Amino acid sequence: QVQLVESGGGLVQPGGSLTLSCAASGSIFRFRAMGWYRQAPGKQRELVAGITSGNSTTYSDSVKGRFTISRDNAKNTVYLQMNSLKPEETDVYFCKMYGSSRLVPSTNNYWGQGTQVTGSS
Repeated sequence: QVQLVESGGGLVQPGGSLTLSCAASGSIFRFRAMGWYRQAPGKQRELVAGITSGNSTTYSDSVKGRFTISRDNAKNTVYLQMNSLKPEETDVYFCKMYGSSRLVPSTNNYWGQGTQVTGSS
């Protein structure tokens, strides 16, 4: 069983930056694709950024050029660097370990508990 623990959420001003981290337990991290999702109240969870086991990345159109996903296999950790945050991006951010090395629909996925990013005025 894999456990994913997100951290790094908090208050951020519009236009500010924040880095989220997701640490995974176990030994399969390096073989799996990882993703960051976000979910606003009453809305579906949406993919923000993903990274394959081979470090290929993908981003939603809304965050391209502002967010960067990266991974450190030695630390079993995936990161999401968020710059120029917008007020509407105040959401709960979740980390996902795919059941595959690629960013494809799969079974045997794992989710973290989420970390709150809150905009402050």
